[in-house]
Amino acid sequence: MTYLVTGAYGALGAWVVRALLDREQEVVTYDLGGSDHRLRLSLTGDELDALRRIDGDVTDLAALERVIDEHDVTNVIHLAALQVPFVRDDPVLGSRVNVTGTVNVLEAVRRRGDRMGPVVYASSIAAMKADADYPSTLYGVFKLANEGTAAGYFADFGVPSVGLRPHTIYGPGRDQGLTSAPTAAMVAAARGEPYEIPFGGSLQLQYVADAGEAFVRASEVQAEGASVHNLDGPVASVEEIVAAIEAAEPGARITYGEDPLPFPPEVDSSSFTDLIGGPTARPLEEGVAESIARFRSG
Repeated sequence: MTYLVTGAYGALGAWVVRALLDREQEVVTYDLGGSDHRLRLSLTGDELDALRRIDGDVTDLAALERVIDEHDVTNVIHLAALQVPFVRDDPVLGSRVNVTGTVNVLEAVRRRGDRMGPVVYASSIAAMKADADYPSTLYGVFKLANEGTAAGYFADFGVPSVGLRPHTIYGPGRDQGLTSAPTAAMVAAARGEPYEIPFGGSLQLQYVADAGEAFVRASEVQAEGASVHNLDGPVASVEEIVAAIEAAEPGARITYGEDPLPFPPEVDSSSFTDLIGGPTARPLEEGVAESIARFRSG
């Protein structure tokens, strides 16, 4: 199989590529370009040099289709998206990338019929509505729209898909987005610097390498339909996250706010673990310790 990974320069994308290469799969990355520092965290120099990297925009359907055909792509893991702050700053661009980009991926796969595997794409915990009528951010609204679009592409055209909703991804490379603050705290602790996590409450956490593994395992299931699943992971309060940081880096100076984030602190991930045959997430203390060890050395 040959995988196209959109948004491969992001934190999750870098570790999806890592998981695919561990399986000796052919990988083509599709991203706007720019810094590849996250890929450099997950790949060796030789792996990076050998990787087929395409500078491409998911809002350009023709370019996307051309790359799929030229590289004989059989599977797409679609991660390209603008995070919460960037969508807030430019909602029009956010909708083009996050919504139209996803339509383009599904359409490109639809036009290639049975040669393509199910689309695996990143939704988000932000798509969940909690007690409100709609998600609390435009980013969440766009992600919810993608889930509906994927359902429509299966109902109308038979395109299978699996949407995965990460909650709080942390670890090497997680340096953007609303829920990147716990990782920023780990970086600060490794550097001996103070940091304040600007929120409180509880979070369901996924170490970034485990999240990459989860997306690849979902792609291997060859699922039918258009399902959406919450990723598994340990639930911890921000106080407990800080305690794990202090255990890994004694003397860490991390404080935190009180107000929780505007989405559920814990979700049911049983449908995901049923789909792939078991959990993927490691304990919080292990992931935090590994993260800080990497931040110290790099």
